[in-house]
Amino acid sequence: MATPQASHSHSADVKQARYPLRAREEPAIVQADDGRQGLDRALQIAARLQTTLEVDKLIAIFAQEIKSSVAYHSMSYQHPEQSLEITLGEVARHTCSYRLVVNAQFLGQVVFTRKRKFTHNESQTLEGLLCSLVYPLRNALLYREAQKAAFRDPLTGINNRSTMSVTLRREVDLARRHDMPLSVIMLDIDRFKSINDNYGHAAGDSVICAVAEAVGTCIRSSDMLFRYGGEEFAIILNNTGPGGAVLLAERIRQAVESAGCAYNDAVIHFTASVGVAFLDSKDDDELLFKRADDALYQAKAEGRNCVRLAA
Repeated sequence: MATPQASHSHSADVKQARYPLRAREEPAIVQADDGRQGLDRALQIAARLQTTLEVDKLIAIFAQEIKSSVAYHSMSYQHPEQSLEITLGEVARHTCSYRLVVNAQFLGQVVFTRKRKFTHNESQTLEGLLCSLVYPLRNALLYREAQKAAFRDPLTGINNRSTMSVTLRREVDLARRHDMPLSVIMLDIDRFKSINDNYGHAAGDSVICAVAEAVGTCIRSSDMLFRYGGEEFAIILNNTGPGGAVLLAERIRQAVESAGCAYNDAVIHFTASVGVAFLDSKDDDELLFKRADDALYQAKAEGRNCVRLAA
């Protein structure tokens, strides 16, 4: 087995086996601490980790529990594919890192740091203790994915209607509390029924995805995009007044008009009508949304492919 070096990373895979944590370099068996005592400690930690399915809390519990076995200055957990990066403590010079894999599924990487080198026995202890983390961590990651899926539109991958209701209520409360501007944009694809009638529903789905992509290229990372209905979208713009919201709405309208959608041998062109509303003193979340929706239907009534601001 490779030994962790002073300032170098030591990588270990966690596999489902009788002795689940092994180094990649050779299949030597690793025991945590000293025999039965180390196993009992790992089981105690595993029991503590069963109390949550939230990844950040899980990592915090694990980090606290193992301090009595191996001293360290910081512990970090990264999972780039899940956009997870958690660091606890103050990062120091010497590192000991482990790549976590179970049944060929990558669960992320854990890195410990401290001011003095980790010994060989300490690295073995950490490897053994990590056995107690991998299965609770896998469950937490699966739960996180299920939660994300519940709030995502399966066709476009953007936020769905359920998420919008919760988010708009929260953003209105925050805007009121901090005296910040808030705007909502509603967008509807013009004459969408004729697209389905002329090209089929699969083509309609492609157009919806093309619109979501076009809108996504225009908005900021802080803006929130939702598929509200079949061909209707909503965008919540925090810290944005009516002037900025109308400018963005016009940019979105132009992007949608220019997008086009290749389907089979045809290129489908489409436009969108857009309504904008700005949070004022009499609005709650429902009224703000209704005013944006009314502005959208005003845009449709006045010729489509245009932007209208709610009165």
